[in-house]
Amino acid sequence: MKVTIKNFDVYMELKTNGMEIDVYDGDDHKGDLAITKAGVIWCKGKTSRKKGKRIGWNTLIGLLEK
Repeated sequence: MKVTIKNFDVYMELKTNGMEIDVYDGDDHKGDLAITKAGVIWCKGKTSRKKGKRIGWNTLIGLLEK
């Protein structure tokens, strides 16, 4: 997998827009992961944020700690 950050500052507090990470498997663009102050949004392929799958921080933490 190749994972790149679209926009990155050395230190930043995530606001409403947050930041996006590109996810590739070789040359195949798998999607974008948006990380915001409210949680994360997985945008498969070329899906927009509005149509992406949203998970709040508490839900994500619960899934990862299982």
